[in-house]
Amino acid sequence: MRALILLGLVGLAAQLVDGSLGMAYGVTSTTLLLAIGTNAAAASATVHLAEIGTTLASGISHWRFGNVDWKVVAKIGLPGAVGAFAGATFLSSLSTELAAPVMSLILLSLGVYILIRFTAFGLPRGNLGKPLRRRFLAPLGLLAGFVDATGGGGWGPVGTPAILASGRLAPRKVIGSIDASEFLVAIAASIGFFVGIGSENINFAWVAVLLLGGVIAAPIAAWLVRHIPPRILGSAVGGVIVLTNVRTLLRSDWIDASGGVQTVAYIVIAVIWAAAIAYSVREYRRDKANESVEAVESELRQRTTTEEETASA
Repeated sequence: MRALILLGLVGLAAQLVDGSLGMAYGVTSTTLLLAIGTNAAAASATVHLAEIGTTLASGISHWRFGNVDWKVVAKIGLPGAVGAFAGATFLSSLSTELAAPVMSLILLSLGVYILIRFTAFGLPRGNLGKPLRRRFLAPLGLLAGFVDATGGGGWGPVGTPAILASGRLAPRKVIGSIDASEFLVAIAASIGFFVGIGSENINFAWVAVLLLGGVIAAPIAAWLVRHIPPRILGSAVGGVIVLTNVRTLLRSDWIDASGGVQTVAYIVIAVIWAAAIAYSVREYRRDKANESVEAVESELRQRTTTEEETASA
């Protein structure tokens, strides 16, 4: 019962992060399932089955808050589904001993990417309003879907930053569109896992509690995306993913590091993680201060122009 409650809370927290950041539900949930010894393919299958419900709820919530561009959903979602099905069948064919460290490496890479991307660069906002073309979105969806299924997460970490980097879509619409299109990816990946490993290795009670937590969090996250600082959240989540998957790799048969080496590694990661969060907080405050100054200067210019027009009249 304790494990089910914990998984439910993880599903809720992961969906809060995913719905407000556009990534990390699958990465966070799969990381936990691997940490407690779940088979890699079964862990990814469990998470993707739960995501069928959570992404549906999240997509509807984002749509009601006006956060979804349906043209983007169609252009990236269908290729993403193809990639996810291919990734699921590929992961299902790997041996258990090989699949776990391979998945941890993928998750670790995604965690490092999230940590660096949001800490160092925040969210780009140039080129807003320019169209996103199919020749960009289709290959992106195919790659993101494959990584998502093989890594137990990756649709958001690959898709969200790439679209944000284009600067052509408002951040909240990027997040909403990625979350809505993930519904197609989750269905395709789940079908792939049923074909590859069947249903006997999937704990449906775990699926249910992950789903319940995610569904509860979905509408809250869709509201939070308008208010929470994504830069700070990205740094925090990236650090969690890095720390957890480094722990898995250090204890794997590939490395089998001693206790002293593990302790040093954890301390180094914790220091870097804390520094990243502190830097993100500082930069966020600086950006807000600059925005306030620019707003005041803009208002003063408007007043001056109005007064000059009045005086000349």
